[in-house]
Amino acid sequence: MHVKRTRVHGISARRAAPAGALFTAVLAAILLTACGGGSGAKASQTAAKVNKEEITVHQINFVLQRQPNIKPEQVDAASRQILERLIDQELAVQKAQDLKLDRDPRVVQQIETAKREIIARAYADHLGETATKPTDQEIKQYYNDKPALFAERRIYNLQEINIEAKPDQFEAIRAKLQGAKTLPEFLEALKADNFKFVGSQMVRSAEQIPLNNLDAIARLKDGQFIMNGHPNGLTVLFLAGSQRQPATEAQARASIEMFLLNQRRAELVAKDIKSMRDNAKIEYVGKFAEAAASAPAGTTPATAPAPAASDSPIGASGPVDNNELAKGLGIK
Repeated sequence: MHVKRTRVHGISARRAAPAGALFTAVLAAILLTACGGGSGAKASQTAAKVNKEEITVHQINFVLQRQPNIKPEQVDAASRQILERLIDQELAVQKAQDLKLDRDPRVVQQIETAKREIIARAYADHLGETATKPTDQEIKQYYNDKPALFAERRIYNLQEINIEAKPDQFEAIRAKLQGAKTLPEFLEALKADNFKFVGSQMVRSAEQIPLNNLDAIARLKDGQFIMNGHPNGLTVLFLAGSQRQPATEAQARASIEMFLLNQRRAELVAKDIKSMRDNAKIEYVGKFAEAAASAPAGTTPATAPAPAASDSPIGASGPVDNNELAKGLGIK
């Protein structure tokens, strides 16, 4: 199905294209005609035969539907490309089976792990379907509560400087930064005192910055900076410039609705997992028993499989988290 995607913090908001159900039916019909051949029901479902094994239209359809932005006129060409890849894959599978690689303990373990993950995801998706959609008022409230993300949205030109330093050197570096008229002047001062540092520059829109860092960055004016200490030194984030590009409530509505809905789905799964843990008999063994015994009361490992596209929960504003900031800014 062709879908339109927008994003709020890595959260994919999907809106079915008009007449989406009709397109799905047309897609299936095209695939049956293009790949099936023959007149019988069995023949119509077979796209190709690789030695004694068959590749079906259902396999092609499954792969095709997982590819975004496929237009109806592109279905025929895309389905043929997918078929060729599936043929190559089938040949590789057959060769691996001849070599008995499918019986290798490592392969068996990977298959079992993938199976468990798929089943757990199915449970999360099933439970998530019971979540209620956010109301118009809730969507409006979220929009109003996040001006940096919407009404006051900006595109940020950020420069990050990572400096190797000891804690007792932090104040001296801060003084150098505050006393410098420009960033190059600050960097020259670092060089003069033999501080090692690396810098990077990036342009990021508000939604590309983790929510728990956005408010702090949004408070900066052009030319201002944030400085945070970490075990290996200091990180200075300098706002070289910014440009306002606000998003209206109408523009943001679909993304907000999907974000809030996915948040509710994640909460439902987490609540259900907690209930099951409370009622299950869980016994840790060996070194894991020792670790469990020493863990603070009431703490448990994070085990709930979160619904898809809910990878950026709402966070409270506060000091900038360097690790999260690095992820949001694409810094490795």
